[in-house]
Amino acid sequence: MTRDHVRLHNQLESLLEEAHIKLSGLVSDLLGVSARRMLKALAEGETHPVALAALAHQKLRATPEQLCDALGACTDLKPVYRRLLKMVLEQLQFLEQQIDQLDQEMAGLLSEHQDAVKRLAEVPGLGADSAQQIIAEVGPTAATFPSGKQLSSWVGACPGDEESAGVNYSHRSPQGNRHMRRLLNQAANAAAKAKGSIFEIVYRRMVPRLGHNQAIGAIAHRQCRLIWLILHQGVRYEEHGPALNKQSKQARTARMIRQLRRLGYRIEPPNPQPSHAQAVV
Repeated sequence: MTRDHVRLHNQLESLLEEAHIKLSGLVSDLLGVSARRMLKALAEGETHPVALAALAHQKLRATPEQLCDALGACTDLKPVYRRLLKMVLEQLQFLEQQIDQLDQEMAGLLSEHQDAVKRLAEVPGLGADSAQQIIAEVGPTAATFPSGKQLSSWVGACPGDEESAGVNYSHRSPQGNRHMRRLLNQAANAAAKAKGSIFEIVYRRMVPRLGHNQAIGAIAHRQCRLIWLILHQGVRYEEHGPALNKQSKQARTARMIRQLRRLGYRIEPPNPQPSHAQAVV
């Protein structure tokens, strides 16, 4: 369903480009509050660029003049584009409702393991959704895997070892678990962009020498071993990035608590004095 949602998102952007509506260049999220409000009004018959631009949130960086310029083609928009736009928005809304229902059901099934979900969600690049999917794949304690190396090998988040006569011919990663590999690749890309995290530092240090793909693979390998450590030993993640201050820690904690509560977990704010062991990268 998530892949279908991405497909519809791309279809919506292509439809707007074909109609000469350049909204995606001014908003960071085409399915955000401001963009949805404008697109819904456009689908329902509004054609005046000024009226559409007035629906944007006041915190949107784009100015009303820029929005009017991007929405200028709406005055001559053909009815077929309006119908197609309405259909895509309805499909997206229906799909989001189904995904939300499944998220709530999955949170209910994993309610007894909510501490493990919370500990994994604290890792940069991961969140409550990713944590739930990881636990569904490897278990709440990753007990099947005696070490982080074996979990990395099973996932396929480690370098290959095609060696003959003492010569390594390829470092290509093994096939592994496709679902976990996709999760870790997404998490590694997100972690590399997390400001002040150790993963951002590692990425910037590796990418000039290895390139983007191999640097992301190295971060995914670190995250995989960190996941095993957090689940198997019951420890928590502790960020050692130099740019992380107290305010950003509090903001990230509040964001994680809101996300977990939205999924149905009962979460209390953390104590100022941690009572668990810490896991570092």
